[in-house]
Amino acid sequence: MGQADTPSPLRESALRTLQIEQAAISGLQAKLDDGFDRACALILACQGRVVVTGMGKSGHIAGKLAATLASTGTPAFFVHPGEASHGDLGMITRGDVVLALSNSGETAEVTALLPLLKRLGTPLVSMTGRPHSTLARHADAHLDSGVEREACPLDLAPTSSTTAALALGDALAVALLEARGFTAEDFALSHPGGSLGKRLLLRVRDLMHEGDRLPRVALGSPLRDALLEITRQGLGFTCVVDAEGRLAGVYTDGDLRRTLDHHLDLRDVSVDDVMTRPGKRIGPDVLAAEAVRLMEDSRITALAVVDEEQRPIGALHMHDLLASGVI
Repeated sequence: MGQADTPSPLRESALRTLQIEQAAISGLQAKLDDGFDRACALILACQGRVVVTGMGKSGHIAGKLAATLASTGTPAFFVHPGEASHGDLGMITRGDVVLALSNSGETAEVTALLPLLKRLGTPLVSMTGRPHSTLARHADAHLDSGVEREACPLDLAPTSSTTAALALGDALAVALLEARGFTAEDFALSHPGGSLGKRLLLRVRDLMHEGDRLPRVALGSPLRDALLEITRQGLGFTCVVDAEGRLAGVYTDGDLRRTLDHHLDLRDVSVDDVMTRPGKRIGPDVLAAEAVRLMEDSRITALAVVDEEQRPIGALHMHDLLASGVI
């Protein structure tokens, strides 16, 4: 391993690449003009979908941008420009907006779409590195993603240019997201299978134990009854309810350890004497992720779930949160 202050040639190359690409992204700030506003306005007014297209490396960036738009409130999909000229153009309608990426702005497969888009009357937003290119000149709005040079030492392989296009595409998606008032819950609805979706969609009522699985004893019960209920339900605690069925407190595994530390004769102890009052509780419509935070902050593994009158209606255990993927 080399000394920390003497980077290897490989790391020196990597540092140069990162510096060039960082400069490329920074340079985009000066290129943002009213074309960006026009692009956003066209997409926000779109009654159909944003059709994103690009060839080669720009096509890969276009595919990612289409996915980002679709997951942040702007319906979008990718169309390969070569395939569009051979039948897939039928996927584009008058109500759509086309977003075309090409660093040169002269990519033949992309510019070949221009007459067809004009005939359809479909608005075109272009993202190119050359504001005076064919694609830029014929677009209804142009986004300038130009860079001074590629990170490739031959100045040939798309590197800085694709990084800049990716960053500018993200800027477009975020601007549209904010303009639409897109929320975290909206995001979760488009990601129901992922861990983020689970954290944002699952509620306590979706995971809680209820009915016969709810551990519960009455105030004044002998401690042995509470212990039997904890053992029977296997959730590590039991609710203790008053005569009206409201939660008066909880008795947990931790409370049992404290009871034993005081050397009490368990045969003569009432649950009232050793329970935790008033006990941590949560509502059924609270996000499961909020239940995780409450448990972690309180250093507990289970919660009583109560209704508006503070009557226990369920019990939630950390294992349920783990099994659901919320954690």
